Amino acid sequence: MTPAVIERWLEVIESGDTAGIDDMLAPDAVFYSPAVFTPQRGRAQAAAYLRAAEKLFAGANFRYVGKWFDAHSAVLEFAAEIDGLTVEGIDMIHWNADGKIVSVKVMIRPLKALQAIVPKMAALLQG
Repeated sequence: MTPAVIERWLEVIESGDTAGIDDMLAPDAVFYSPAVFTPQRGRAQAAAYLRAAEKLFAGANFRYVGKWFDAHSAVLEFAAEIDGLTVEGIDMIHWNADGKIVSVKVMIRPLKALQAIVPKMAALLQG
């Protein structure tokens, strides 16, 4: 059975409507980017990265291809295509007892795909 917080996450990803992201995140949420060394701390910062990622992957045939759940965590395996490159990765999501996301860690492979994504994410975050 899919945890309620992940059902909401999937609705946001599938709809592209990121307005509800802030409500899903705990105030001290942390986003761990595959391209940025330092964790992005706080609801506003984590939400900004998540919105940029949604924009980046919209129209890139983004899809979840595997899902694993635990009591307060999930691993969602994804695939997409960016600039003709196949992108594979995982979203590791942890949430608290209140059902608020406390961390999202993204891992992407192969390196060439990550190298294509980094400047696009930077442009979205600056814009």
